[in-house]
Amino acid sequence: MISWIQRSFQQHFKWLFLLLLAVVIVSFVFITNASSGFGHTGKQAPARPFFGVNLSAREDIDRLFSDASLSAQLHGMQIREEGQLQQYALQRQAALHLANELNLPAPSETDLVRHVQNLRAFSGPEGRFDPKRYAEFRDSLKTNPQLREADVTRVINNDVTYQQVLKLLSGPGYVLPSDVQTQLNRIDASWTLEAVTVGYDSFKPSINVTDEALSQYFEYNSRRYEVAPRVGVSYIDFPAEAYTDQVSVTEVGLRSYYEANPARFPKAPDATPEISVTSGADFEAVRDQVEQAYRLERARTLALRAAADVAVALHEGQIAPAKLPDFLSEQKLTLKPLAPFNADNVPAELGTDRRVATEALRTGPQKPYSEPINTGRGAAILVWNETVPARVPELSEIKDRVTSDYLEAEKRKQFAEAGRTLRNALQARLKAGDSFTKAVEASGNTIPAKLSTKSWPAFTLATPPQDFDYSAYGAIDGLNKGELSQMVSSGEQGLILYAADKKLPEIELTSPKFAETRQRMETFTASRNGGAVLAAMVDAELAKTAAATP
Repeated sequence: MISWIQRSFQQHFKWLFLLLLAVVIVSFVFITNASSGFGHTGKQAPARPFFGVNLSAREDIDRLFSDASLSAQLHGMQIREEGQLQQYALQRQAALHLANELNLPAPSETDLVRHVQNLRAFSGPEGRFDPKRYAEFRDSLKTNPQLREADVTRVINNDVTYQQVLKLLSGPGYVLPSDVQTQLNRIDASWTLEAVTVGYDSFKPSINVTDEALSQYFEYNSRRYEVAPRVGVSYIDFPAEAYTDQVSVTEVGLRSYYEANPARFPKAPDATPEISVTSGADFEAVRDQVEQAYRLERARTLALRAAADVAVALHEGQIAPAKLPDFLSEQKLTLKPLAPFNADNVPAELGTDRRVATEALRTGPQKPYSEPINTGRGAAILVWNETVPARVPELSEIKDRVTSDYLEAEKRKQFAEAGRTLRNALQARLKAGDSFTKAVEASGNTIPAKLSTKSWPAFTLATPPQDFDYSAYGAIDGLNKGELSQMVSSGEQGLILYAADKKLPEIELTSPKFAETRQRMETFTASRNGGAVLAAMVDAELAKTAAATP
């Protein structure tokens, strides 16, 4: 293998280690996700061959995802979802299999060097290869044993092959001259626009709320109002206050605690500003606060330890819920009741951490006791009483909420209809010869909302005005001079645009701009074509073994 790359990729960047750690987690989720149909790891799981790998084998899945994720990171690809990584990993494997079937030659040293020098991971601010960044990468590889030289070399070799296959599949990406002209017209057309805005807050439609309409709305949207599962538990309390007397306090310990947390103990407003936050004078001024906080923090730790000891005793002693009262009496502990709850309404007694609800919902008939939890004021062990399943409440229980949602939904619906009504009125006035401003004034009473006008002098979409709303771009696409757009939503208002003028650019088929635009469009089309071929290959290959998935 190429010696300079082999020497460079012996280990990896710190960020690569974190990346691969994330990949292991993602791939584990991918494997164990029953809905994906991949990676069932039980002994009876059937093999799922996929272009040379087995999607039921943990080792193959880990390799597939690790390689794809490292490749994406080196290329600077933004992959934010598991599905995106899955798609890239599978298409990449399909391309490598196809390269093997076609007997494509292995990448040359020149190909590999050129590829590495074009990786975004080693690009500087100007977008060019940065030797310094590359040197830092090489240095970092010397200290981390988590990634082998062979792994990185394999990924880079496969990436070059993948790009070669993608190029073969992409073809020329041919586009018609008319397509190029349409794109240039879209970008370089000169627009002079006027607009009428319709304030949503000022829109006051008349909405009649009937029991029948409300019932129909609730039935159609009932899942929105489903109450999440709740759990009924009691809890064994371990308040921190019960352990404060067991905390050992020394002056050295208090001073160290203060100096480690000076921001928690601010000086009084009249304190001398020149005194250091770690000075003896400052410490003495807040010593009582420091000791109180110190005792409470250490007491919370002791409470958690005590809860852990009790949890172990419950487990090892196999204490059944029926015998729990006697056990607690011996331990001089009490069981306190709680109303059923879920993550949306964690009881104040247990703190405000939603993870408490997660731990509570893990309890049940087969697991009556939770692990010790931190309540913020100490610790607790939850004792299961009942699990209340998810349910859809009766309309009568939440009628006010449903009514409010119904009114908002109807307002949105009528707002859209008002936009169409206003547009028709404006169109009639414009045909009658009114200017846009006069047409708006004459149509002011058409809908129950406040109208205002706005205009923009001539501009192109390549250099739009700063106050031109992004949502309006789609509205004017294909709009001709003298035409009105449909109303589009822009924040808390509606917007109808009027093309007061539109001038198309003069386009020469032999101009450099035409050639440049055509090249970009062909490259994009080609890339999309190649990706579509690989996606079709992936779907076809997965379909062969879909029936084998349990």
